[in-house]
Amino acid sequence: MKKIAFLLTIFLFLSHNLFAQTKTETPTVFAKSYDYVNDFEKILTSDQIKSLTDFLKVNEAKTKNKILIVTTASITPYTDLTDYSLALDKYLISKLNIDTSILILISKQLRQIQVQGVNKIRAKMTDQEMKDIVSTYVIPELKKGDYYKGLQEGTRQLVKKLE
Repeated sequence: MKKIAFLLTIFLFLSHNLFAQTKTETPTVFAKSYDYVNDFEKILTSDQIKSLTDFLKVNEAKTKNKILIVTTASITPYTDLTDYSLALDKYLISKLNIDTSILILISKQLRQIQVQGVNKIRAKMTDQEMKDIVSTYVIPELKKGDYYKGLQEGTRQLVKKLE
């Protein structure tokens, strides 16, 4: 009788482990590929995207620093843009092998912007200098609704600082 109870107990625990999910794969909220300019919010024209992309490619070759621009209407399941941008940066490095020096994240819908740089650019530009460039060149144009001009001037100033 003890053997039957023992076998029954083992069977119950074993069957539970066989059918239990051992790895929960959370679906990613990020795209499967990224380019220099990723306008998921559709706030730029195709000519503007091409112009910004060409500028960023040429300057990556000069400065050896990659600048990536992403627009997004939603940051769900994240609750703040900083957390979203940190997770996106981690995703870019770990899943897509894209090592950005500066990540510019804009949400017209949320009326927010996040610019973050990596440690390797700290010798050429401090966080405060990056914030000053954004507040001086990017934000005034965003407030006017000219996202292209804000991104164009902002990236131009960032590249100038990195040279």
